[in-house]
Amino acid sequence: MISERLLAIVRCPACRGRLASDPPRLACTSCGLAYDGGTKDYLDLRPHDAFAERTKYLDEALHADARHERVSPPLLGSKIRNDMLRAFLAPGRDDVVIDLGCGSGRALLWNRDWRAQAFGIDISPFFAEEARAEVDLLLGDLRRLPFADATFTKAYSLDVLEHLSPEALAGMLREAARVIAPGGQLFVYTHVRKNAAIAAGLRAVNALARRLEHAGLIDMRQERLRKSDHLNPLADIPELRRVAAAAGFRIRKIRYYTPIVGGFVENILMRVAEKRLADRAQRAGAAHGEAGAMNDADALKAARAEGKRRVADSWATRAALRVLTAAMKLDLLLFGRIESGPFFALLERLP
Repeated sequence: MISERLLAIVRCPACRGRLASDPPRLACTSCGLAYDGGTKDYLDLRPHDAFAERTKYLDEALHADARHERVSPPLLGSKIRNDMLRAFLAPGRDDVVIDLGCGSGRALLWNRDWRAQAFGIDISPFFAEEARAEVDLLLGDLRRLPFADATFTKAYSLDVLEHLSPEALAGMLREAARVIAPGGQLFVYTHVRKNAAIAAGLRAVNALARRLEHAGLIDMRQERLRKSDHLNPLADIPELRRVAAAAGFRIRKIRYYTPIVGGFVENILMRVAEKRLADRAQRAGAAHGEAGAMNDADALKAARAEGKRRVADSWATRAALRVLTAAMKLDLLLFGRIESGPFFALLERLP
């Protein structure tokens, strides 16, 4: 949605001048640049001079399974990430919060009980239908945020930093530091390239996944396509500290997350279930005289839709997934203090 609160805080991404509403456009009162304002559901304030580095998440192929269209409750890995976000950042009703790289907008929906003023920005327009209707969204580039200095008290960025080059990461963090007030906080979930010895467990899970895929029991093509956009700019935690400090942040708190149990649940168990649903969808199409009509992409989309329907409608499915989520939390309990690749960190904006 586009609320008056959102219109009050946005600025021209080129010069940071104020934007005057001239429906259906927004025009900068300083430099004169005009923006089409997007749709009735979200603003479009992407810079006119686009950056050369372009994420693959703008490609339709990465969203072919339509997982973004409908928001399910936080379960499995998304539940763990959201729980850590809530524990580390803990916004209140007096905070002004920005989700940097909000994706479908699901985290904004999950955390409406914060009662904070919350906004989401992403470079890609694949927002969930529910998010378009209920939360403030805009298209924009994280390297040139369309907000005034010190607009926000808190911010978060989940599964975003690994998609940036070192130059883009530095630019994104500088912009985050600019729009976050001194003393404000930025929560991030991402990973560095250096892993601890315990990561051998996750490598073993991934090796098993490859064997199962070769046997036709799971399909990892969509996951590989999503991860093909990973640039992994951070070598290790000391580099994270240096990059954060250069942008104006210090690390206030950090917790590591090597998902061995989580990897088995999400890369094996969930993919087996998904493949079975996809095969069932193809068989159902053939039984109705549609043989050959449903390709693998359509079958995967149907499987994801059926999975989301079961989560929404079946208490037994939700209960089973909650049990698996609890098991996945063992990774945090057992390995959370071991410095390794994936991590949750709370960065504090320096004065």
